[in-house]
Amino acid sequence: MTTAEDRIARIALTWLTEPGTWTVHRLVDELGPAATLELLRDGGAPDGPLRATVAARTGAGDPRAVAEKALARADRLGARLVTPSDPEWPTQVGDLRRLALTGSGRRVDRDTAPPLCFWVRGAWPLAEALDRSVAVVGARAATGYGVHVATDLGYGLAERGWTVVSGGAFGIDAAAHRGTLTAGGVTVAVLACGVDRPYPVGNTALFDRIAETGLLISEWLPGAEPFRPRFLIRNRVIAAATRGSVLVEASARSGATQTLRRAAGLRRPAMVVPGPVTSALSVGAHELLREEPHTRLVTGVAHVVEEVGRIGSDLAPPARGPERPTDHLDDEATMLLESMPRRGVTGLDAIAARAGVAARTALRKLALLEQLGMVVRRAEGYALAPPPTRR
Repeated sequence: MTTAEDRIARIALTWLTEPGTWTVHRLVDELGPAATLELLRDGGAPDGPLRATVAARTGAGDPRAVAEKALARADRLGARLVTPSDPEWPTQVGDLRRLALTGSGRRVDRDTAPPLCFWVRGAWPLAEALDRSVAVVGARAATGYGVHVATDLGYGLAERGWTVVSGGAFGIDAAAHRGTLTAGGVTVAVLACGVDRPYPVGNTALFDRIAETGLLISEWLPGAEPFRPRFLIRNRVIAAATRGSVLVEASARSGATQTLRRAAGLRRPAMVVPGPVTSALSVGAHELLREEPHTRLVTGVAHVVEEVGRIGSDLAPPARGPERPTDHLDDEATMLLESMPRRGVTGLDAIAARAGVAARTALRKLALLEQLGMVVRRAEGYALAPPPTRR
């Protein structure tokens, strides 16, 4: 069990340096949270940018006092702090240790370290809620098509016992959450601000419903504001905490595509729902399918469950049209049936010749077709059976 000092230190470090900072994560691994906090407060950060960040934050307040105040605020809210030493810690987020991204100098792409702690609002144990979970993410300005698909995915996954994880935003996120709630399932919103100030404000009622039956979680202290870069930092948690991520609609510059790239980088199932090629909100999704070799196209719940479920146990049925009576005929019977004139009666020898089948074989297969009600036998030969009358 973690000590009170370590818990305070983890909160203070998150406030001082922002989540995901690799330098801080490595120091915590080496020295522990409390010693790392003391090192940074004494100006011992190993790089200049981090020292500047720490100096700016400590100028606004004492990190330990900020942490203690955050704990008191969370207690009044009914929220709790979860750290890696707690039984409900979701260990899969530790896979972020092996997420290596190249080609970008941005901090949000460079600093993708595992979380130091989570603030949690809701009764479910965090690890249990995330054990069988799927992320459904996408555009805020979603089309009716996207909202319909995301709602169906949320509902269908919940029916199958999966937790649905998203970011609580307008559009696809909200539709996935609502679909899950409608099915009576568990949904988790991963926030880029404090768990006591849901963003967007227009989804406040939705967040309250999620907190009642699922979970609101965040790395940021209660009261923290939803700054734009925090949404991108948050996305790594959505990808790492779940067994796979599904993208439903995304423009070319959508932040939701970043979640899929994080999932692909972690070798988690990264799934994309296709959309109309004429829609600007399909561009980001389709480009992911073209560029990322590990992405998979999915069109519904069955495909998603096949990707994230147990190997050999959750296979999606093949896509098929309606079954016809002729589907189970062998090649000879099919050819004989096709060779029958649409009208009138034809003799056995003429039918066999048209079908290219021996007369003896034709006689046997026509008897089968007669039993199946597809042909009728007349005195002068065979005819197609009349279509069934509708009542």
